[in-house]
Amino acid sequence: MRKIHVVITGTVQGVGYRAWCERAALTRQIVGWVRNRADGSVEAVFCGDDDEIEDMLATCHRGPAAAAVSEVKVNRYEGEAPGIFMVLPTA
Repeated sequence: MRKIHVVITGTVQGVGYRAWCERAALTRQIVGWVRNRADGSVEAVFCGDDDEIEDMLATCHRGPAAAAVSEVKVNRYEGEAPGIFMVLPTA
């Protein structure tokens, strides 16, 4: 199982990015979480098969129709993989 932590910047808050991300992750059978950050970015953890994670990352660069993604930073995630995908409160 591949586990990554991503930070998405650009116009990604107030455009439905978290709900869109949750649907995209569930479609790909990815577990993890997504939340808004106080700095205006969106942060997420994705855990799943390599192919599904790569597809999710490509999708995150586009985002929902109203988003304008400038960057998707990816790092390895060392924490436990959650059993489901969750939308968390703003951090």
